Amino acid sequence: MTRLIWLVLSGAIVVLLVVLLVVLLLVKLLWAWTVPDLFPGAVEQGLVARSISWWTAFKLAIFAAVLAGIAGARGGGTRIIQTWRFGSE
Repeated sequence: MTRLIWLVLSGAIVVLLVVLLVVLLLVKLLWAWTVPDLFPGAVEQGLVARSISWWTAFKLAIFAAVLAGIAGARGGGTRIIQTWRFGSE
């Protein structure tokens, strides 16, 4: 039984690490893809970074997760689903 627990825990850790890596890669790619086009003058002047480090991508991902958690804790998306399902608020 303990072997099964360790197997499940190690599998969960591997899945979490893969998800973290994919999220960090998406944050880095989205930054490099959108920010230079949105703020070309600021990037040329050095006010905004053209690309970000892995550590900065990690901090941005944590920030986005906290904001999403706060929005979810306040019931941000449930009213839309209820309105769609039942027809009124």
